[in-house]
Amino acid sequence: MSGTWPPPVLAPDRTVPRPVYCITGDVHNDRSIAEAVRDGRFTHIGITLCLGTEPDWRSADLPPDDEWRIEWRKFYYGLDLANAFVETGDADFVHAWERLVGSWIRQVPVDSDTTDVAARRVQNWTYAWSMFASSPHFTGLAGGLDVALLDSIGQHVRHIRRGLTPEVFRNHRVLEVYALFVVALAFPVLDEAPELLAFCVSELRRALAEGFRPDGVHRENSTHYHLVALRSFLGARENARRFSLELPDDFDTLLERACEFALHSHRPDGVICALSDADNGSYPEVLRLAGSLLGRSDFRYAATGGAAGSPPAVRMASFPDAGYFFQRSGWGHDGRSYSDERFLVFDCGPLGDGGHGHYDLLNVEIYAYGRPLLVDPGRYTYAEDGENLRRWFKGTAAHNTVCVDDMDQTPYRRGRPVGRVATGVFLGRRSVTGLDVLAGRAESPCYDAIHTRQVSFVDDEYWVVEDELNATNEHRYDLRWHLPAEDWGATELTTIDGKPAVRTPGVLLVFLSPVSLTLEPGWVSPRYGVRLRAPVISAATTATDVRLTTLIVPLRPSPARPRKEAP
Repeated sequence: MSGTWPPPVLAPDRTVPRPVYCITGDVHNDRSIAEAVRDGRFTHIGITLCLGTEPDWRSADLPPDDEWRIEWRKFYYGLDLANAFVETGDADFVHAWERLVGSWIRQVPVDSDTTDVAARRVQNWTYAWSMFASSPHFTGLAGGLDVALLDSIGQHVRHIRRGLTPEVFRNHRVLEVYALFVVALAFPVLDEAPELLAFCVSELRRALAEGFRPDGVHRENSTHYHLVALRSFLGARENARRFSLELPDDFDTLLERACEFALHSHRPDGVICALSDADNGSYPEVLRLAGSLLGRSDFRYAATGGAAGSPPAVRMASFPDAGYFFQRSGWGHDGRSYSDERFLVFDCGPLGDGGHGHYDLLNVEIYAYGRPLLVDPGRYTYAEDGENLRRWFKGTAAHNTVCVDDMDQTPYRRGRPVGRVATGVFLGRRSVTGLDVLAGRAESPCYDAIHTRQVSFVDDEYWVVEDELNATNEHRYDLRWHLPAEDWGATELTTIDGKPAVRTPGVLLVFLSPVSLTLEPGWVSPRYGVRLRAPVISAATTATDVRLTTLIVPLRPSPARPRKEAP
């Protein structure tokens, strides 16, 4: 047991949190989750357990994937409980939170979790407590929990401060520092020096400057973790505004640069492309707040799907340091709906610092007419148990690129690589009216074949992808195209003018080079711990040198057939 129980008594007025802005307040505002947690049911990574509202935090029988335990102990569901209480005034939601938090404090030493998990927990405790206190129905926490909770939060601060993640580029460090920032604002009694708040401001600015590449992309090169980190910086910026706190002069400049990538990495359906340990999440609250704080009406336009603000000026965006390049037919004007625009992202950059990088050089993701056409399957899991689907989702064969001799571009490791890794070189972009061409090259330490890919976006309508592979030895080259889960059972192998082709409800793929075409089962993971069966197209050939050309034509949705009335 860390600390004492019961903790020393503090003056009651010192245990009331000052109201802080919570950027995830609307994200965690699900009444069904609140009602389930009120009844002691918890769902994480697609698995529901009934553990009660005073669970055995240390010895409960939990799923083998440790991410379940980690998410459970972060207390995000406390925000759902707090929102439900604010909306209904039902004290049962407060009492459930009191029992959960109180039982955790009684049972678990503060230093039992890594600092990034402890930071998320103390941040969510602070957010939820502040939300509860904002309701006119709130009469205070029962049984002296306010004193116990403040004591525990203080212990959390000391634990996190002592064990801060050392690498400034890690999203874990950003989350840790931001949690300390929120606590310092909400509970000035814990920062009487004051010193904690000044430390957090300095470290947040440093993380913005050093944790992102010069083009504004987070150094881990994951769309998911870029948005998660950016959300904390924007939360800090809004809280600084509300508390009249001065930030460094270049804070907004650095922040705006990171927001540019957030803008372009959202597809026309408002979902981010799932690159390097990413889920198919959506972050309109990030773009909306960025638009308000930075005076950018184009951020607001993207956040609302074109309903407010003004369209961005750039369609063909390039982020050369991270190696991400975008093609977009438009932003939903000139008679075309926002969600129907054509979209492609091309990955031709470094693996990314840390362990989130997938072996996906020259990968693309394509979207058109309101639906994804070719997808990155996502991350699914960090666990290696059973059939080790961590390896499948991270591997080269799980991406829209060419797999050589069934090998990964970089030798597999669950986390960050050791030894030599595959390298990508961007060969340039050429744009003229009606044509945008991207080109890149990939080299692997695992084989001698060099892969060059050219992606041509023609008339803002369709794509031609040319893959050239050159080697001194013969190899089996497997060009992989991953289709969305909704195409399972609706994918047809066919021929067009004698050429092998694939037709789905959303796209036509025509292979202009001789290949052996097969349809394989694969997976798509829309969020961590959830996987859906999805079709994979394999276009394979054996050669020393080869050029593979694929015509990719989006298909307009067929009009729904009128329903016949029953006789």
